[in-house]
Amino acid sequence: MIVQLFALALALFLPLAHIYRQAAASTKPTSDSEKSEPNSVMQPPRDDLTSPKDDPITLEELRKYDGSDSSRPIYVAIKGTVFDVTRKADTYGPGKSYNLFAGKDASKALGMSSLKEEDAVSDYSALSEADLKTLNDWHDFFSKRYNVVGKVSDLPPMANGGGQANL
Repeated sequence: MIVQLFALALALFLPLAHIYRQAAASTKPTSDSEKSEPNSVMQPPRDDLTSPKDDPITLEELRKYDGSDSSRPIYVAIKGTVFDVTRKADTYGPGKSYNLFAGKDASKALGMSSLKEEDAVSDYSALSEADLKTLNDWHDFFSKRYNVVGKVSDLPPMANGGGQANL
């Protein structure tokens, strides 16, 4: 009976130990020259941004900056603030993961952390407090990393106060 328990424990332990050793070896650099900083998904804040502009940009004009015309920059608007995200065309360009935000004010989708086309609209008045915090965090994130090129001039009235989005 003891021999059987020992054999069972060994049968369970050896594969787990092997998997653990493989995982540890694959994440361990083999030499000092291979050591590097881990890649971060989040970009650090930039210190080379230009002064924010408040040029008026209509929603119709904003649609022209969705990345489909390579001669134009790519813009994303959040809470009416228009950001130039062209330097991250690998993320916001046509066919890329966040292209649904390009060429529009997609505040609601950003607040909800949604990648659904139907959520990519400027009206974020129905967001929960938690989603509003997320939206504000995204606005802060973009403000520290992308140039502000203007403000959306014709946002529809929002239900939260009857005026335009909180700019």
